[in-house]
Amino acid sequence: MKKLLLSVVALTALAVGPAVAADLAARKAPAYIPPPAPPPPSFTGCYVNGGGGYGLNNIDHFSNPAIDGDPITLTATSGARGWLGTAGGGCDYQFGYGSGFWSNWVVGAFADYDFMDLSKNFELACGCGIGEEKERDAWAVGGRIGYLVTPNVFTYWNGGYTETRFDGINFSYPETPFEPSATAGGQTYHGWFIGGGTEIALSGLFGLPLPSGLFWRSEYRYSSFDSANLPITGLSGFQNGAENMKPYVQTITSSLVWKFNSWGH
Repeated sequence: MKKLLLSVVALTALAVGPAVAADLAARKAPAYIPPPAPPPPSFTGCYVNGGGGYGLNNIDHFSNPAIDGDPITLTATSGARGWLGTAGGGCDYQFGYGSGFWSNWVVGAFADYDFMDLSKNFELACGCGIGEEKERDAWAVGGRIGYLVTPNVFTYWNGGYTETRFDGINFSYPETPFEPSATAGGQTYHGWFIGGGTEIALSGLFGLPLPSGLFWRSEYRYSSFDSANLPITGLSGFQNGAENMKPYVQTITSSLVWKFNSWGH
């Protein structure tokens, strides 16, 4: 009896085994579902930025009134070159994603400050004095508007009000460059600027594990300033006069931006 019972159990196991195996094979492991993609970066938020770049200026100038007794009607142009640093802050608002007219547009307001050493020899329009001209610093306040060409890349245009400061100049006669002949005090110029650039959200770019608030900005800016008469005070027999100065400044800068309350859509 026991042998018969064991035989029945063995036969049952042999019959059920393939069915169980087939059932287990049919129950495959669930397919891998990747995590959802992170939301696209947002350009909405307030920020601080800092960086550096290169600048150049041109100054159209003429003697007004005449210097050293010589009436001057010709206009001369002088220029300077050099490196600069920049720092600033502002706030932007991104309208969002979609198919409407304002989709992917960004607007903002900002202020920034440049410290610089744009310098070169400057010759008076009369040719009767030469000295070193140096643009020391500038600040600007304005607004910008732009469009997201990709979720990570924002291209923009900006404009606004600006001021810049030039140091005083110690002039000497071209024939005796080491003997001071006249001086001119420092001058602050007021004007406007326009420019444009690109800003790139670095988070997730090229798979880099960078924080969501980090951006990289590159910008070109053109500034035009009102003209001003720069009084020339004579030394060693140099007669007093003034030089009418009108500066134009161009800068190219690159900076890192930290948007401290940026969030994704």
